[in-house]
Amino acid sequence: MNRGIASLLLILVIQCALVLVTHWPAQDASRARLEPMAPLAPNEVDEIYVGDEFDNETALRRVGERWLLPELENLPADAQMVDALLAAITGGANSWPVADSVAARQRFRVASYHYRRRIRLLGDGEVLGTFLLGTSPGFRKVYARNESQNAVYSITFSAHDAPGNSGPWLDRKLLQIRAPLGITADSYSLRRDGEKWHSGTGGAPDERELQALLATLRNLQIDGLASEDDQRDLAEAEADLVLNVESLAGEATLELFRREDRHYIHSSEYPLFFTLSAWDYDRLTGIDFRLISGEAVDK
Repeated sequence: MNRGIASLLLILVIQCALVLVTHWPAQDASRARLEPMAPLAPNEVDEIYVGDEFDNETALRRVGERWLLPELENLPADAQMVDALLAAITGGANSWPVADSVAARQRFRVASYHYRRRIRLLGDGEVLGTFLLGTSPGFRKVYARNESQNAVYSITFSAHDAPGNSGPWLDRKLLQIRAPLGITADSYSLRRDGEKWHSGTGGAPDERELQALLATLRNLQIDGLASEDDQRDLAEAEADLVLNVESLAGEATLELFRREDRHYIHSSEYPLFFTLSAWDYDRLTGIDFRLISGEAVDK
């Protein structure tokens, strides 16, 4: 009888041990689910450092309502790109981790020494968190981890949308002029008076030519930055077209250049030269001064 009781007690002890072993990780996972990956709000962040797997790193800094690129003479960054990154990192308060093991961190490339992107968020000079982006489990998804946590999450984002170089963060719309009041070129000038535009010669500009010019200024987009060699050459070159534009935001001088099959633009508001599409270049340089001035066209 004593031997039977001892056997039953041994079996009970083994069963209890098995229960502890099998349920302990689940308890850890439950605690991890209660801890968000990024316990902070986007508006707390005023500096972002984005590094990639090739040891590149770029910085973004918030000044007032704008995000700027210190490495590019404080040119404006694309606010939508920045907002998307911060929303993806901080927006998973109710998400559950998909893994929390060392093997998973290596496999999903979110280990401290093996990652695709490393995002450091700062506020008031203090590091708010460092986040690692790894491989993708599916379309518009990426594995992510707070470097101070073990839990690995799957968030809605793409590592390609957080480049480690400053150029891709540049706001492509920085030269757009939404509401021009006056436009002056070498061969024509225009001024808005109320709802109507008048030419410097006293004529009424051709409506189609006028709307083409205004639409191009409103929707103007740069392609990127000119190379370092082109920056030097363009600084000494004569522009193909110079446009002086007055708007509610102030005055700006736009200079357009063409070098073989490459097109460039410079604004007096910024220190650097930008690349421009052939389409936008042709639309600005191809304005018919006789039509825009309201002069009769010889037939």
